[in-house]
Amino acid sequence: MAKPMLGQDPESVAAVTVLKRAVELDSESRYQQALVCYQEGIDLLLQVLKGTKDDTKKCNLRKKVSGYMDRAENIKKYLDKEKEDGKYHKQIKIEENATGFSYESLFQEYLNETVTEVWIEDPYIRHTHQGFGKQQQISGLEEIKESLRNHGVLLELEYSSSIHDREIRFNNGWMIKIGRGLDYFKKPQSRFSLGYYDFDLRPCHETTVDIFHNKHTQKI
Repeated sequence: MAKPMLGQDPESVAAVTVLKRAVELDSESRYQQALVCYQEGIDLLLQVLKGTKDDTKKCNLRKKVSGYMDRAENIKKYLDKEKEDGKYHKQIKIEENATGFSYESLFQEYLNETVTEVWIEDPYIRHTHQGFGKQQQISGLEEIKESLRNHGVLLELEYSSSIHDREIRFNNGWMIKIGRGLDYFKKPQSRFSLGYYDFDLRPCHETTVDIFHNKHTQKI
């Protein structure tokens, strides 16, 4: 797909930047990231179109929007087919000391209204900054279990001395594997540091997140 040629106003520059990145990701077969950029770029391009008075420019912009929408739709169909066939794989690399990778940021995209069960296997949730000491953790989890029950959510806990795998499964077919498991956050500097409560602001250890989809995912 050709690179977009627009004006130099801030809205046009932003649209060009995002769409250029979308084309680059597309050419590298990084389709999930490309789709996100296409969608964002199309939204920006539509804002430019709304503010354009010249009919010729409007016509050209509509053609560009149509072209990018067609490509985004084709990518979406391809990704949906990959998910349907159980071949979908997305990888996120978290660099040392990176921020912006809270649990919500990583998982929210996959927690839609179809999710009714979640299974978590993680052998290394044990450090104080991850919650409490071991016995306090068990006590805390029991309190959480009771609190969730009051809201109609059932939490089942199982303990194992031999488990080594780390994975999270949703019963809508998504499976997430994090190299360090849920233990990828660094210890906050103090109770008053910005990352103490807001995990998007907490520095991370270097790790890799692999995301798969299989509609036939079964309960562990």
